Amino acid sequence: MSTPTLKQASLREFTRIHGIGAYRPDVIVTNEDVCQWIDSSDEWIRKRTGIATRHRARPEIGVIDMAEGAAREALSQAGIEASQLGAVIVSTVTHPYATPSAAADLADRLGATPAPAFDISAACAGYCYGIAQADALVRSGAADYVLVVGVEKLSDIIDKSERSISFLLGDGAGAAIVGPSEAAGIGPSVWGSDGSKWGAVSMTGSMLPLRDLALGDGSGSVPDSDALAAAWPTLRQDGQTVFRWAVWEMAKVAREALDRAGIESKDLAAFVPHQANMRIIDELAKVLKLPEHVAIARDIADAGNTSAASIPLATHRLLEEQPELSGGLSLQIGFGAGLVFGAQVITLP
Repeated sequence: MSTPTLKQASLREFTRIHGIGAYRPDVIVTNEDVCQWIDSSDEWIRKRTGIATRHRARPEIGVIDMAEGAAREALSQAGIEASQLGAVIVSTVTHPYATPSAAADLADRLGATPAPAFDISAACAGYCYGIAQADALVRSGAADYVLVVGVEKLSDIIDKSERSISFLLGDGAGAAIVGPSEAAGIGPSVWGSDGSKWGAVSMTGSMLPLRDLALGDGSGSVPDSDALAAAWPTLRQDGQTVFRWAVWEMAKVAREALDRAGIESKDLAAFVPHQANMRIIDELAKVLKLPEHVAIARDIADAGNTSAASIPLATHRLLEEQPELSGGLSLQIGFGAGLVFGAQVITLP
């Protein structure tokens, strides 16, 4: 008896990004506001980071609310309905639940059910990880269109008085629709990790102290608010380690992404690195020897560091301010806690 031959999905050769969307919270936090909580100045913050303001979400606005706002704009730009989505991917480290996923809730809100939906925990590289997965899903025939969202409410996990990272961070969401194309619109992804520097960007503690507080002496009594606030996990970073790694190691990754895409820096219309710090952005551009005509995303000045949301937000702003970039090539690279990294060359929608 012969073994039946399995059918496989039809393969596609090319993909591209069909639309970009953004959600920026309406609360603007200035450096003067930040200096109420840390001993610093507007001049010091601008000089060290390039940041003047950052957006913060109101208490009633959650991760999925922001993701929905960005996703709806991306769908509109792409000219498709949510029902056409073959998968929903959300990259975030600030969804307040370990499970169920933010993506499943988002898919339901958008009307994308029963599309598969899942979250990525890859911090500031999460959007590039999502694009890599969306590209593979579409090319494999597993999906016609994939929604990729990078979203963070980092204001939920900062200690305002902490000086290594809290003043850098903002909230927001960016989204992209990946779908089939007649020509290559997403180059080969270069992605990876370096767990030897796992602690360079990390949380203080974990949810375990909260559990221990709640259990107390075994009575199950609820701890007071001061005890909970003291135990709540918040972000910290080793700034010098991250800076050196981001500039020198990520320049190698960026060059590899260009090489694998078969282009040179002179062929680029734009460079969109993770908006970690203006000094890192400028140093990367210098090391890569980018020509003057290449538009460099510097969204960090007004938006702060928004982790997984930073690359789509910065891309969205570039296209708003310089629509002539549409159709040009952009090198995007994300890097952050883990330490993880991801990069690819894309055609701007």
